[in-house]
Amino acid sequence: MFGVDFWEHYYASFRLNKKEEAPLEHLTLAVPTLFGLEGLCAGTLSLAVILDDMGHPIPAYNHWTIWNLPPRPVIPGGIPPGERVEALGGAVQGRGYGRNRYRGPKPPFHWSHLYHFNVYALDCVLGLPPTARKKDLLAAMEGHILQNALLTGHYR
Repeated sequence: MFGVDFWEHYYASFRLNKKEEAPLEHLTLAVPTLFGLEGLCAGTLSLAVILDDMGHPIPAYNHWTIWNLPPRPVIPGGIPPGERVEALGGAVQGRGYGRNRYRGPKPPFHWSHLYHFNVYALDCVLGLPPTARKKDLLAAMEGHILQNALLTGHYR
């Protein structure tokens, strides 16, 4: 079973095909949290992450995309802005929220929004340019997804 966990001020566990929710107050606007992966299959050549705001007036408003992450048990926090992240094997950050960077949960007017962190284990390294957006990433991953885990949380 493939699952995603994240740690920062508390520990929560999320497993494939099981929807769970947790408060996300600890996530910041500028610095992604640390993710821990378990049950990653042996054929995984890269990882991808998509962060969507499900409470935004634009459905599934994309905040962040990153792909070609090395298949490790931990995706570190503090990923810097920029098109490529050399410290992570040349991982590529696409155009989410209009820029090549993480833009975490922070709904306006102290409203509560639902956020989805989707983590994908892929059987390839993607050849997408940093100008790619979520729809491009989803299309490129089609037929290459070995596993998928979803972390769902409310930011209040």
